Amino acid sequence: MSDRIQTFGYADAARGGIATPEQRNKVLRNTYFLLALSLIPTILGAWMGVATGITASLSGGLGLVVFLAGAFGFMYAIEKTKNSAAGVPVLLAFTFFMGLMLSRMVAMVLGFKNGSELVMTAMGGTAGVFFVMASLASVIKRDLSGMGKWLFVGALVVMVGAIVNVFVGSSIGMLVISTLVIGVFSLYMLYDLKRIIDGGETNYISATLALYLDIFNVFQGLLAILGLTSGSND
Repeated sequence: MSDRIQTFGYADAARGGIATPEQRNKVLRNTYFLLALSLIPTILGAWMGVATGITASLSGGLGLVVFLAGAFGFMYAIEKTKNSAAGVPVLLAFTFFMGLMLSRMVAMVLGFKNGSELVMTAMGGTAGVFFVMASLASVIKRDLSGMGKWLFVGALVVMVGAIVNVFVGSSIGMLVISTLVIGVFSLYMLYDLKRIIDGGETNYISATLALYLDIFNVFQGLLAILGLTSGSND
């Protein structure tokens, strides 16, 4: 599946300076608000994709090219507009696109008799991971900036494996990759949240982009595992 390939690490491209406590709290509040808002276009995009089947033909290499071109194009535009009034609309357009790309997997899972339950379970699991990582980020005093390079390497390894599996089509490979995706991006979630709390990220649009990609990947990984292991046609 082409939409298994994520744009790992790109959101680390532009980081600001160290902020005051007031600035940190403001960035965190704005990030949480925009992150919640960004989920609305994602849901709309996924719903449209499932309802119309517009992404049904995007499989294999074609889907991979469309996804990577669209995702990298949008994220380049987000980084270029993050300090302007266009930043938020571009980010929301990106999340709509990501919802469309996610719709193929959602449609596949919804095809199971228990598909709705699996989608809700994946959503609940993702929310649980975010809550745990947000709690850890707020209590951990240690500087986690050293995690970044290791997480980036791990993400690249997973991306390469995912690209290969697009053409191999191995269910076992998908399970392994999805498990690694959940692990890597759960830690990325902790890393990105800690950066905001510590004042290492001063732009809430960049912060939202990073956390959105973390959440998107964790949700997609959970959904893939649930679909492969718990999907029922009976």
